[in-house]
Amino acid sequence: MSEHAKANGIAEWIQTPLGNYLLEREQTYFDGVVADIFGYNAFQLGMPELELLRASRIPLRCRLGTQGPVEMRTDFRDLPIASNSADLMLLPHVLEFAEHPHQILREVARVLMPEAQVVISGFNPFSFWGWRRTFHRGEDFPWRGRFITLMRVKDWLALLGFEITGGQMACYAPPSRQEKWLERFSFMESAGDRWWPIAGGVYFLQAVKRVRGVRLIMPKWSDRLAPTKQLAASPQKVGDKDDALTVRAREQ
Repeated sequence: MSEHAKANGIAEWIQTPLGNYLLEREQTYFDGVVADIFGYNAFQLGMPELELLRASRIPLRCRLGTQGPVEMRTDFRDLPIASNSADLMLLPHVLEFAEHPHQILREVARVLMPEAQVVISGFNPFSFWGWRRTFHRGEDFPWRGRFITLMRVKDWLALLGFEITGGQMACYAPPSRQEKWLERFSFMESAGDRWWPIAGGVYFLQAVKRVRGVRLIMPKWSDRLAPTKQLAASPQKVGDKDDALTVRAREQ
């Protein structure tokens, strides 16, 4: 684990039963989503301890962060990536721990190509997880984060020209530190999507960058039909001058 993760308590927390409960569901979701996204360049911002791009078939896969096992060290508010060059961006719990989350989304919108995708995960304040945070604010990860509502993130994405194409809720069980209680409330995971779909502890969002005026340029095919071939008139024998005039009149 990275020194940054240890300093912020992430390394220790993801080893706990609650951390494993969360990461198992996050890894499952990201594995399923990135496997169906194609392109040339994919980037993961934050949580470099997790290989969320492991199921991606995109050739260049790069993890970005300020410290830790990353391929590129950078500030998310000023990404050293060319504009309109990325096909996929992952933001696992980046926004709720950033001072300027909207600026990070602006940078993501800048580097993504038209029709490229971004996948975001965040903690839901309207859940058992959000309820626990209100009473344990200032503690270690993840309770020190500023949980952002799902609707606010959707509004930010819409303002930047993104279109929501998918999403999911997960982690419906109360965030207990003990594994036995997580197992006892495991039934809530399967029933959550049906009975309380907005109360999951974690939400996932998948969005596509739309750019007005951008359209696919197709080859210019000719709409004219090929001219129909006509058969040449076959010569006919005529006996006298009157027969010749009759044949010519038929041909005209």
